Amino acid sequence: MTLHQALRDHPFMAGLSNTQVDGLAKLATEVTFEEDEVILVDGQRSTSFYLVVGGSVVVELRTPRYTIVVQSLGSGTVFGWSALLERQDTLFQVRAREHTTALQIDGGSLKTRCFEDPALGTEILHRVLNVVAGRVKATELRFAEMCGVKV
Repeated sequence: MTLHQALRDHPFMAGLSNTQVDGLAKLATEVTFEEDEVILVDGQRSTSFYLVVGGSVVVELRTPRYTIVVQSLGSGTVFGWSALLERQDTLFQVRAREHTTALQIDGGSLKTRCFEDPALGTEILHRVLNVVAGRVKATELRFAEMCGVKV
C-alpha cells in the first residue's frame, strides 16, 4: 500500500477531498516503533502529529513514582495534537505497545497547510478537538476509577 493510500484510508482523513489528501501526503512520512519504545515524552516540545496505521500505542500520565495508562490507541487513531499549537509541550507520554506503524506529519508544516487551505484547517481543527475531548474524557475516567468512583 502506498503512503497516499494509507493516508486516504485512515479514518481521521475520511471526507477530505483528493486535493487535500494529496497535499497532506506530501507532508507525511511512514515511521515504525518497536514494543515499549517511547515516542513522545511528556514535558518536551511536541513537533509531530501521528496517524496510527498498524499496531498500537498507549497514552500515559507519568510521574517519578508511577505511570498510569490513560488510553490505548490502535490503528485508525491519532496522537501528537499538541504539535499543532504554538509553544505547547507534550502533555502525555506516548509509548508503543507493540511493533507499530504510523504516518508522521511535521506539526509546523501541517499548521501552515491548514492556514493555506482554510477549509482543510477547519476540518483538521474540528477533528483534533474531538481527539482532545476524547483524551480529557479518558483521563477523567481513569482518575474516577483510581478514586473508587464506579464508571
